[in-house]
Amino acid sequence: MCFIGHGAFGIITRPIWCNYFAVAGIGHDLAYRLMPLVGTMDILCGLVLLVVPIRAAVAWLVIWGLITASMRPLSGEPFAEMIERAGNFGAPLALLLLSQTGAPKKGWLLSKLSAQPEPDARHMRHVLLCLRIVVFLLLVGHGWLNLIEKKGLLAQYQSLGFSNPAKVAQIAGIFELVAALAVLVKPVRPLLLAFFIWKMGTELFYPKWEIFEWIERGGSYGCILALWIALGKFPLPAAQPKSKLAI
Repeated sequence: MCFIGHGAFGIITRPIWCNYFAVAGIGHDLAYRLMPLVGTMDILCGLVLLVVPIRAAVAWLVIWGLITASMRPLSGEPFAEMIERAGNFGAPLALLLLSQTGAPKKGWLLSKLSAQPEPDARHMRHVLLCLRIVVFLLLVGHGWLNLIEKKGLLAQYQSLGFSNPAKVAQIAGIFELVAALAVLVKPVRPLLLAFFIWKMGTELFYPKWEIFEWIERGGSYGCILALWIALGKFPLPAAQPKSKLAI
């Protein structure tokens, strides 16, 4: 979803991408010529993941997702724009951790992911920690953007009929920050399911390019859903009570 949604923006030559190409010293005209090429490569990588899910494609998504997210603060946008997209690089990272149960062998990057991975307890702890951090970051990022009243979010709330979109943004921002802390400290499955529905719903209302924005953020929903599923099979250990000192 991330690759295909992001690639679609390249095909339709989204103007804001010129800012990100400029970070690399690429001018306006060349940026518009490169956008469809970048978009096509993204879509092809997405299709590879669906048809022949090799580790190289997943590893590339970790790197590419981190690079493209980093372009936002480097081009002058708030840092929150980067961490709000933690799902773009965090979801494939969690997938790699889930599928790796030993030391990498020769040809590891070109090997296919197992459809039924069997991680041991140590690897599963790494996967759970990765997912908790990623979900924390993406909720904090979106909450932060609400609190600083990002114009795109205010336009969403206004299009939904809210008379005071700034107030809605403040309430949504506080809710998402609290949700992020809850996931990081002690994720609870019923709340995760609520956050999953919330995240999927709130990403549907972009004033422009709605479906592509929603698809591109598949990593965000995927991480929340993956954490919900993982906790059902590997619940976090309960805190052990402190032993009393013998007198």
